[in-house]
Amino acid sequence: MTLPDELRPGSILRPANDEDMAKRDENRADEDSAWERTQELIDKHQLEMKLIDIEYQFDRNKITFFFTAEHRVDFRALVRDLASEYKTRIELRQIGVRDEAKRIGGFGVCGLQQCCSAFLTSFEPISTQDARVQGLSLNPSKISGNCGRLLCCLKYELDYYSEVRRKYPEIGQRYSRNGIEGNVDRISILDDYMVVIDDRGEEIKVFGHDLTKEDDFDMDYPDNRTKPDNRNNQNEGGEF
Repeated sequence: MTLPDELRPGSILRPANDEDMAKRDENRADEDSAWERTQELIDKHQLEMKLIDIEYQFDRNKITFFFTAEHRVDFRALVRDLASEYKTRIELRQIGVRDEAKRIGGFGVCGLQQCCSAFLTSFEPISTQDARVQGLSLNPSKISGNCGRLLCCLKYELDYYSEVRRKYPEIGQRYSRNGIEGNVDRISILDDYMVVIDDRGEEIKVFGHDLTKEDDFDMDYPDNRTKPDNRNNQNEGGEF
């Protein structure tokens, strides 16, 4: 099995030894202690920014401060104070709300660890049309993650739903094939059938394998989409 480039690990020099693990623990402890001091400096300079995470480079040659902000922030004075305080290279990196959720961690509505924290390495644009194709509720509270953006998992089965959905007409469309005449009432993608209500009011199941290429109900899924929800792809900052 060949891993995609974004999942391939960097160069592995050797297994971590006790000294390496002790250094890692020291870095994490210093990250925690730096939090309060950094917040004090942010308040001192009256900067409208929210500190999200602090990360020491393993060799301690650089510290990265992750933050969110509604607007661009002039943090030059803050960087000078941080460099004076910690005597190393300082990077301030502005991240979006999805990256914020990824770094903080948590659990999704499914009860499992957030996908972004567990295994996702990048974020794809997602739109409400992706939920519509899968017959999901368009209630934002039901299809949004902890970040407030649309759930990343809306992409996982989209290709399958889109492929199956192409075989069927729209809900409410008139269907007249194979001796059946009526209006399409509902479609079950997972069970691969639709329900047609005929002119007598009776429900008739029409399965996907009974549809032919001549039916041609291509409803342009999933290309005819609304504008993707990619407002969170910002990633700005500076290194000094």
